[in-house]
Amino acid sequence: MEGRRAVAVVAGDAVSSLTKEEFLKRADRSCQDPSKSLPSPCIPHGYDRVAQWQSLTYGTKREQLAMCSVLMSEMACRHKFALTKKARTLEEVLQSPPVAPMTNLLECARRADGAAAVILASNAFLEKGGIPTNQSVVVISGGEASGSLYPPPIEDISEHIFSCQQAAVIAYEKAQLGVNDIDYFGLYDCFPICMIRAIEAVGLAPLGQGGDYIEDKYNRMMESTTRDNLQDIFPVNTHGGLLSFGAPWEAPALYSVIEAITQLTGQAANRQIRNAKRALVYGNGGIFSSSAVAILGRGIY
Repeated sequence: MEGRRAVAVVAGDAVSSLTKEEFLKRADRSCQDPSKSLPSPCIPHGYDRVAQWQSLTYGTKREQLAMCSVLMSEMACRHKFALTKKARTLEEVLQSPPVAPMTNLLECARRADGAAAVILASNAFLEKGGIPTNQSVVVISGGEASGSLYPPPIEDISEHIFSCQQAAVIAYEKAQLGVNDIDYFGLYDCFPICMIRAIEAVGLAPLGQGGDYIEDKYNRMMESTTRDNLQDIFPVNTHGGLLSFGAPWEAPALYSVIEAITQLTGQAANRQIRNAKRALVYGNGGIFSSSAVAILGRGIY
């Protein structure tokens, strides 16, 4: 892309228009697990396998997984474009139909039709268009890593199959920043275990304690007399994430980028994090197969 002054990054998909049966058939078809050890629906079962391992290895509780869905539904209620308009209760999530041993229906990314677009531009392009560069959002750094294509049997899972932490470390080191320098986190949350693993990977919680971090944020939210400050308690996925904003298959990682830009430019209205200067966004591909992390900054960061 050398010599380009502006690049449009566009993604879109339409999966809620499909019948449930057709969607599951296509999703299963995309899962080419050579061991054929994942039952249908194979993608939820793949993530669920990791959730079971996390529970056995670190003691992550079933309720902590469900709390991710509750937190995201609360966030989504404040975004006018989110699919989820009503906050879920912990009981509703735990009592929703089971999809896999440790995953229920309300813990799956919410199917959606949608699209997203982001324009990356040079300073010269902005100046030519009369756009103040000190009011724009800059890409400070990025990191990529890959792990196991599919999760192995539970007894063979180890920390070595995951790649988000490696990608985050690369991004932090390039930016010469750490987790305490980040004001907003856009973390991929197709299933609760993905969010919990991401929380640990980016440094919000120590390894194995992501579930405890979620439980603490959930309890603080429940103890609060108002939910107006939820973004201050839990500065993660203020749009509601894949679990509640909506997930058009190919587009939700861009939704996280757009929400980060919205936060950094002070346009998040009742979701706004005060004085947000830097954001970290994380996208996940496959079943923990690949990870991409970017750190963004507001103007002069």
